[in-house]
Order: sequence, then C-alpha cells, then structure tokens
Amino acid sequence: MIELKDIKKTYQMGEVEVRALDGVSLSVSDGEFVAVIGPSGSGKSTLMNIIGCLDLADEGEYKLNGQLIDDYTERQLGEIRNKEIGFIFQQFNLLAKLTAYENVELPLVYQGLSMAERKKRVTDALAKVGLSDRMRHKPTELSGGQQQRVAIARALSTQPTLILADEPTGNLDSKSGKEIMSLLISLHREGRGILLITHDNDIAKKASRRLHMLDGKIAFDSADGGEGA
Repeated sequence: MIELKDIKKTYQMGEVEVRALDGVSLSVSDGEFVAVIGPSGSGKSTLMNIIGCLDLADEGEYKLNGQLIDDYTERQLGEIRNKEIGFIFQQFNLLAKLTAYENVELPLVYQGLSMAERKKRVTDALAKVGLSDRMRHKPTELSGGQQQRVAIARALSTQPTLILADEPTGNLDSKSGKEIMSLLISLHREGRGILLITHDNDIAKKASRRLHMLDGKIAFDSADGGEGA
C-alpha cells in the first residue's frame, strides 16, 4: 500500500534550515496497524502529512497503492485525501455549527454521492462508533470522547483503505482514550490499515508494528526485530 524511498523534507525556520525527514524509506502493507512514536520534532507528524498527501516531499519517491504520486496535481491529491485516506486528528476538527450527522456527511457531499447513499453511509458509520442516538447533536453538546467518535465515523464514511490517526487520544481522559483505542483495534481487525502517530509508548504497543523516529530518521522498526524504544 505505502512505499517510501529516501524521503527528505526540509523547512526553513527563520535563518535556520530544519531537516524534518532525512532519507526515510518505509513499506507498509495493506491492513497493517502501524504506530509511529517519537519525541516532539522527531519528524513523525511530517511523515504523516506526506503519507496523507497533505504535504509533498522535497526528495524521494512515494507510491500509494502502486501509484507514484510525487507529480500529482493538487486536485489529484485532494481526490486521494477524500476517497482513499481517512483522517483522525487530536483536535477532532469538527465544524461547530454542524450536527454529528452533518459533520460525517460533509466529505460525502464533496464526493458527489446521492442523498440516499450518503444517508446509508452516515448512519452506518455513526452506528459503528456507538453514536446512533447522538447524530443530531452538535459538537458542543458532546463529550470529548464522543467528538472523537464522530471524527472516526467521518473517516469511515468515505470507506478509505487507510486511516491516519494523529494523537487521537491526546485530548481525552484515560477512560475515553482507552475506548478510542479499542475502537481503532476493532477497525484493524476488520481489515482497515491504520497509521497511528503518538508520543505514548503504551499506546504504541497496541499496534502490530512500531516505528520509532528520531531526528528525521526511523531509528527502530519492530518489523526488523529487537526490543526498540
């Protein structure tokens, strides 16, 4: 599914040049549950942004589902983000004026799906995350854990092959965090590919594979054996 070869990304911070990714090569198979862990500034979020087509590498090759996307237009990248990748963010990124139902429905509107198909997908996704009785509530009427469940339902509604979760439990209490992790594990068991960004080693251990990033490089990959961080 994911093939990265010698990916490099540099940012200019004032007069200082920061190498966020320094020659990262990585292969992730269909349906894998991979956790990327590392300290702040290690490059894990930059890696997620490139895999999620939110940013482009300066150097190297990126293939998604066998397609080299380095030269894709912004419109083509947008189609990938809308159809092939589901995003779950730490801040939930829900629109405050929309109900849970409308937040989940929004990416399907952009896809141009019929009203009947949108209704089926939205109700199915909200049911899967246990929020059938909260679909007409707005984000301010939901707990943090419930808001994150809406975000997961939104990601599921587009029927993506890959889910990218960036610190999905970062703003939640421990009970809600465990519920969200249980939900992600359940989705993985159904065959969903999941890439989870976290700074918490205990959460990372829930994944079937762990990558530890440091200074823009993959310092450890559990697929290679060893104990790692």
